[in-house]
Amino acid sequence: MTAPLGWLGIMRLGLVQTAIGAIVVLTTSTINRVMVVELALPAILPGLLVALHYAVQILRPRWGHGSDVGGRLTPWIIGGMTVLALGGFGAAAATALMETAFWPGVLLAAASFAAIGMGVGASGTCLLILLSRRVADARRPAAATVVWVMMIAGFIVTAGLVGHALDPFSTGRLVAVSGLVSALALVITVLAVRGVEGEGTAVVSDRAAPVDTSFRVALREVWDEPQARLFAIFIFVSMIAYSAQDLILEPFAGTVFGFTPGESTRLAGVQNGGVLAGMVLVAVVTTLGGSRAGSLRLWAVGGCLASALALAGLAMSAFAGPGFPLRGTVFALGLANGAYAVAAIGSMMRLVGQGKPERQGVRMGLWGAAQGVAFGLGGLCGAAATDLARHLAATPAAAYAAVFAAEALLFVVAAGLALAVARQATERDRRARKDTDGLLLPNPG
Repeated sequence: MTAPLGWLGIMRLGLVQTAIGAIVVLTTSTINRVMVVELALPAILPGLLVALHYAVQILRPRWGHGSDVGGRLTPWIIGGMTVLALGGFGAAAATALMETAFWPGVLLAAASFAAIGMGVGASGTCLLILLSRRVADARRPAAATVVWVMMIAGFIVTAGLVGHALDPFSTGRLVAVSGLVSALALVITVLAVRGVEGEGTAVVSDRAAPVDTSFRVALREVWDEPQARLFAIFIFVSMIAYSAQDLILEPFAGTVFGFTPGESTRLAGVQNGGVLAGMVLVAVVTTLGGSRAGSLRLWAVGGCLASALALAGLAMSAFAGPGFPLRGTVFALGLANGAYAVAAIGSMMRLVGQGKPERQGVRMGLWGAAQGVAFGLGGLCGAAATDLARHLAATPAAAYAAVFAAEALLFVVAAGLALAVARQATERDRRARKDTDGLLLPNPG
């Protein structure tokens, strides 16, 4: 057996998420802005391209199945990062092409954003499986925090360095900088995963009995697992609630509380600070605390319920007026969201091995697809619901309150689903212990 990874090994794999974040933030933020501002294109164009990047992640189970059949994860992580790097560079090249040849540029951009989604899905799914195999159970919540924070670090560092490198701006400089970022991300990934998987970690090659390698059969088997199916629904519902406020929180602060653009941006920073604090809190408590304090079920359910309470507070704030502690409520929402997110990722890493071991890739891919699609839908649904509510409600405040209340209800539903997943896991463990006890008992005959 290969020894579990230490903290340095976990941080080493976290560099892969840093590399993913570096390319993704360049395409979804910088290139988005260039299309809208410098090229004066309709904002719907980058919006549709980013939506495409999320939509193709529904194929995550297929890529996870590929790693199951091959029995190795490293080639899929490196291959996914290669596709992602090509997609990131292609997106910048497509943006430059739009200056002189609009429709060919749009077609190249569509292909590039689809490649970005496929690369993120393949590398991200297999990275989580590798972490679940190589990280000790007690360290998984902390590992989830490390990996997530390192991805955010990729956002921050890339945004800062690229911001300086792009001045004075030109589309040619954008292509050059994007190419450099993509190449560095690929090199970092290759060095980070080299030798980590080790020998003898293949799932498929060690099986004595032949297994049907059809993707449809594998997906149906995983979907027929009550725990895997219920956990996928939990991820989908909770991630829609998690991401639905992304596009409406700053407009809400400006419309209802009269915040300036700078003030609303700082409010988003308060929320993100709360998310990081929640993640670190769960990582520390689950690593150093006892079995009860370290329960991922407790943090998943508690994070969802606390998120619901914070969203209910935002709904009430729409009618309370300027005296309401908006910043404190937004920080509390971020804190609860961060706790829920780490508990969900840690649960993914823990539950992916429960079931047929040769279906781990499909299982993680199913959950990753639910997360990616829900995250893309959440922002869109939150914005659309706000527009609809503003047509139906008497005031903008009432419209925002209705949307925040709906999000709170979704988090309550998600908490119930998390409890149901925990009951499934408990029942599975009980049956496993019963079967083991039966094997150990002497034969009465």
